Amino acid sequence: MLLTVIVGAQTAGADEGAPGGRIASMGHGTHAGPCGRSSAASRLGKHRGKRVGKMLGWPVPDKELLAEPPARPSGDLRIYSISYKEEATVHIYNEDGSYNLQALADVNHIFKCRRSGLEHDIDTRLLTILSHVYDHFGGKRIELLSGYRFQRRTTSNHFHGTAADIRIPGIDPLKVRAFVSTLDAGGMGVGWYPKVGFVHVDVRQPPSYRWIDYSRSNPDARDRQPPRGFKRKSPES
Repeated sequence: MLLTVIVGAQTAGADEGAPGGRIASMGHGTHAGPCGRSSAASRLGKHRGKRVGKMLGWPVPDKELLAEPPARPSGDLRIYSISYKEEATVHIYNEDGSYNLQALADVNHIFKCRRSGLEHDIDTRLLTILSHVYDHFGGKRIELLSGYRFQRRTTSNHFHGTAADIRIPGIDPLKVRAFVSTLDAGGMGVGWYPKVGFVHVDVRQPPSYRWIDYSRSNPDARDRQPPRGFKRKSPES
């Protein structure tokens, strides 16, 4: 397994679509523990503020992925926007197994960009994962810290509607991260942010990726701002 250490990477699971920063290879032969974190990463984490920067990241070997995607979840989803203080309780499937367009629209509204107020179609693969999470943790409400982001840095999975930063009240985020990782049949990113206490989950092109970011998220970072010249419309307009 090849473990990569991201040195000086920028904040929140945000620009995880193509992990940035300087990458130092730790070589082969590392042993992956629970949730995909290697023992080498555990050791390096102890020195995170001095030698290895604020982020540790590693690709997931094929042998740690599911051979087939998990069975379809219930389709139930209850999700709450921290930014807008709004909630949606939906069932994302129709009786024939197709996606319910009104439910998808309701979720798109909850995921809307905090800075611009714009909505975007959220990838149904991501919603399937979130329904699995909802089922597994007994129907507890999922809190959404960041969904769609209309931002300057377009490499972010958030920009493409394929990522969510989540937490579940009363549930250890490490348990959420561990469960989400068990759903991966290829093409997923899972990040853990201990300083902020949330889990990032996204769908992406393979390989799957895992990381731990010890920095504090900066929601007002320049690359997360809307494109230059954008002006948010007032509610009356």
